[in-house]
Amino acid sequence: MSSFKNAAKSNQKTHRERSQLTSRAHLGMLEKKKDYKKRATEYHKKQNALKLLRRKALDKNPDEFYFKMINSRMQDGVHQSARKVAEYTEDQLKLMQTQDIKYIKYKRNIERKKIEKLKGCLHFIGEEATAKKPNSHIIFVDSKKEAKQFDAAKHFNTDPALLSQTYNRPTIDKLKTEKFLQDVDDETLKKIFNERTRMYKELTKRIERENQLRIVEEKLQLKKNLMDKSVKCKKVKPETVHSTAIYKWEQCRKR
Repeated sequence: MSSFKNAAKSNQKTHRERSQLTSRAHLGMLEKKKDYKKRATEYHKKQNALKLLRRKALDKNPDEFYFKMINSRMQDGVHQSARKVAEYTEDQLKLMQTQDIKYIKYKRNIERKKIEKLKGCLHFIGEEATAKKPNSHIIFVDSKKEAKQFDAAKHFNTDPALLSQTYNRPTIDKLKTEKFLQDVDDETLKKIFNERTRMYKELTKRIERENQLRIVEEKLQLKKNLMDKSVKCKKVKPETVHSTAIYKWEQCRKR
């Protein structure tokens, strides 16, 4: 049955839209339904926007005040700010940028000095100071036989239990002295360990802060360099959180 209906539709007369009458050709093309729908949609959209603005105006607090009411004027249907925007010359902007860079350099110099002071106090003691590759102590011998018979405790003249200690390793002579046999209480050792851990944490934070200041300084310097429009430049690598953008300037001969 469905195939019969499809066959019947194929024999129907082709529908043609009504065209504009010749006597009304001076009025333009005859508006179709799709044109009317488009025009009606735009009209209702504008009416809804006006209705919303009227509702906002009615709901507005009459005692409300903000500075744009007195600092702006309507000119040719556009709001213009009455306050003059501060204008600076290129030299003035460069000077302001230089002052910012000087301050960042000053703060970075302070952090660098504190880092050097902490490094001088800590001397990178223990495993916490080791970076990716730990330190190694290599002992050279004359033959493979000596290497097999090598005794580290005898070589360093210390107790075998103290070989794992990489710093302040006492010798047997020091262990025999009365001064070295004085026991240190656990409370003092705990305080020393906590103080050393605190100093290492402070050192890590200061190194990170100095690195952040270095990135800010480089970005400010790049911004200052880009203000010079006399030389063309091309961006090679975009800016990231941990690095500045990379630009390539054209070579120019300076007199």
